[in-house]
Amino acid sequence: MTTSAESLSVAVIGAGMAGRSHAAGYRNVNTVFGAGLPPVRLAAIADANVGLGEDAARRYGFEKALPNWEAVVEDPTIDAVSIVVGNALHRPIAEALVAAGKHVLCEKPLAGSLEDARAMAELERTADVVTAVGYTFRRSPGIAAIREHVRRGELGDLSLFGGRYWCDYATDPNGPLTWRFKGGPGSGALGDVGSHIIDVAEYVAGPITAVSGATLSTQIPKRPLPLGAVVGHKAAPVSDEMGEVENEDTASFTARFESGLVGTFSVTRTGFGLPNGLAFDVLGLGGRAAFDQHRPAEYLFDDAQPEARTRGARQIIAGPHMPYFAGGVPMEAPGVGASNADNFTYQARAFLDQIAGVTDPQPVCATFADALRTMEIIQAVVGSSRTDGAAVTVPPAA
Repeated sequence: MTTSAESLSVAVIGAGMAGRSHAAGYRNVNTVFGAGLPPVRLAAIADANVGLGEDAARRYGFEKALPNWEAVVEDPTIDAVSIVVGNALHRPIAEALVAAGKHVLCEKPLAGSLEDARAMAELERTADVVTAVGYTFRRSPGIAAIREHVRRGELGDLSLFGGRYWCDYATDPNGPLTWRFKGGPGSGALGDVGSHIIDVAEYVAGPITAVSGATLSTQIPKRPLPLGAVVGHKAAPVSDEMGEVENEDTASFTARFESGLVGTFSVTRTGFGLPNGLAFDVLGLGGRAAFDQHRPAEYLFDDAQPEARTRGARQIIAGPHMPYFAGGVPMEAPGVGASNADNFTYQARAFLDQIAGVTDPQPVCATFADALRTMEIIQAVVGSSRTDGAAVTVPPAA
């Protein structure tokens, strides 16, 4: 490993909305949890859109902006790197960074194709560096608390998991045809937001073994070509020329878990009025819990109370009794909130804890192998959709 005992130098490849979230997370890692992490040097942000990279570097206190990812690979002083660019670029960048002895935190989904994802998982198996994937919802205090309820058996035997990720970023038919709309079936809403809810489902309720009843659909089959660079989901000038959308806007399927639990899933990027609607319910014979990212500082919990007349879902407000909250926010008091930005900080801290080998680390990040599994589930969903909803077995977890 290349890490200095005195400091840990980090860079981010990609200066869009997710790249800035990684940058902000690195900036804040030494403000949360215990001591032991070396000082973090904010070395560079790389983006082909130089102005965007320079703005991100200024905002988050990074030393410089670089015009391409190769410059990060070639800088021997950089220890750890987040890859936050288009999915098809993940594999070549990760391979180059690992070959240069740098630790890698890659955004989800792992790659632009299953072939590339398998190659990255194999790369991880032989790498002498830390490799991780950005499933930030694992760091949500509410989601982590629900996972603990399940692990402790407080919901009883589980009977149903209902998960959804409904977003509205693609509802405008005049929105530009960006890389998000390119790639085959499974690389649209399923790969973008579905990968998150699938990971959350397995994180909370255990491995998925088969999927069935899958349907994929595209509500807006053509979109105008952009006239310039597009950042995130923002509107941008477009031409009169139209291009084909190559992947799905919406998908739904059912799943069978290893425990016998049944799951139902739906994802969309064309759900009007839902900016970031990841939500789920997990039901058991002795209780139930529910989470909605639009209300991230709470979750609902219900179990068998001594008197039936007082039973019902209770609003559990985020506070120090939940994972990540104690030591993770400046004001450690219930009701002060929780945010998506906090999750990125906790994720960055966990990644750097693992690199530095701190004595009391945060739970480790998802691995390339974990993210490959998510892509295998997505591929099984695509397979089910192509066979009129037939059941498709998911390869067992490694």
